[in-house]
Amino acid sequence: MTRIVIVGAGLAGLRAAERLRELGHRDEIVILNAEDSMPYHRPALSKQFLTGEANAADLRIDPLEELDAIWRLATPVHRLEPKRRILHLPGGEELGYDGLIIATGVEARRVNGGQHGNPRVVTLRTIADGKRLQRALAGNRLPVVVLGSGFTGCEIASSLRHMSREVTLIGRSKSLMAGLLGPQLGSQLVELHRYHGVDLALGAGIEEWSLGSRSVTVRLSTGRVIEAACVVVAVGSVPSIAWLRDSGVPVDEGVLCGPTCHVDGFDDIVAAGDVAQWPNLRFDRAPRRVEHWTNAIEMGRAAAESLLAGKGSAAPFLPVPRFWSEQHGMRIQAAGVPALGGDRVALRELSTGGRSVTGYVRSGRLVGVVGFNSSNAVLAYGDELARQAPLAANEAPSPARRSRRLSFTEAVRAGNR
Repeated sequence: MTRIVIVGAGLAGLRAAERLRELGHRDEIVILNAEDSMPYHRPALSKQFLTGEANAADLRIDPLEELDAIWRLATPVHRLEPKRRILHLPGGEELGYDGLIIATGVEARRVNGGQHGNPRVVTLRTIADGKRLQRALAGNRLPVVVLGSGFTGCEIASSLRHMSREVTLIGRSKSLMAGLLGPQLGSQLVELHRYHGVDLALGAGIEEWSLGSRSVTVRLSTGRVIEAACVVVAVGSVPSIAWLRDSGVPVDEGVLCGPTCHVDGFDDIVAAGDVAQWPNLRFDRAPRRVEHWTNAIEMGRAAAESLLAGKGSAAPFLPVPRFWSEQHGMRIQAAGVPALGGDRVALRELSTGGRSVTGYVRSGRLVGVVGFNSSNAVLAYGDELARQAPLAANEAPSPARRSRRLSFTEAVRAGNR
């Protein structure tokens, strides 16, 4: 492959480029990025960057080695023609490729009627978003409204309370991070946020917006009216795939890939990171996206390996997904795919200091764990999950595979190490 083009200069794209060089690719690497910035730590936007403990320069991620790559920033891709192996760039430019890595990530989801574009209605996905939020907060001590009770919304609320700001968090669900944690742990997180002074308006939404020069007023579905310095919309994300429409590349809730990260139907295109939707055969055959930091690192490297190896020789990408969040001093960590577990079991009961570990079980098999203030335990469970034999959906375990399952006794012992 004379020229490999990576679309997206986030963490997945950067790690893919590094892996290409590690594996001996000495020809041209071109990295295209719609943002006018080098790779940076996005998770810090809702924490250190928001609170002012870090600036944009602090968030930058430098390559682990000299890449000798061509970086083309502020260069969005408008369209892909895979039959011609051509990317359409601004100004009518056509850029050819021999191999393509799609790593465009996701965009912050907007809400209909949300008055987006007003400086007091912001999202938080990019450094530019973070700067807009800082400007909306500056010199204005009115409360802040956070719309969204998921991962990002909870982190933003926590950071704002750390800054001594009044915060109202609005969410349709009756608990926090319900999609990941389930009702019981979600309720514990509700109590944590309430204890630290977050005003929670759960089971509600915004029905009316009224914008002023120094504030935004919202009326909730409950009838409550709140005047705020700004509204932070944190209702999830959508994959950055508009440029792939009509290209023939299969897209659904992301770029559809096979187990090796190869885009379905293509030998010369792979995808990695938040934008990629692929079946992790360690757990089942259902394609899904994983929007976490470690997955971007691991999948970027795996996609590069698969592109160079070729579709017929590439190995399936079988990670144990891991993520963490810190809210009000509570460290929340997960390993595996907890959302797949219809049953839950306490592997470590809630103790003083808020420590607990919950196992998520499907058909008697441990598929994920979530720990509160239990880092060592979650790391140990993650290692045990990695040692389990992969078991794809609807596949009955063979005797050999059954013997390698993680028993709850073994799990508890591992977690107590």
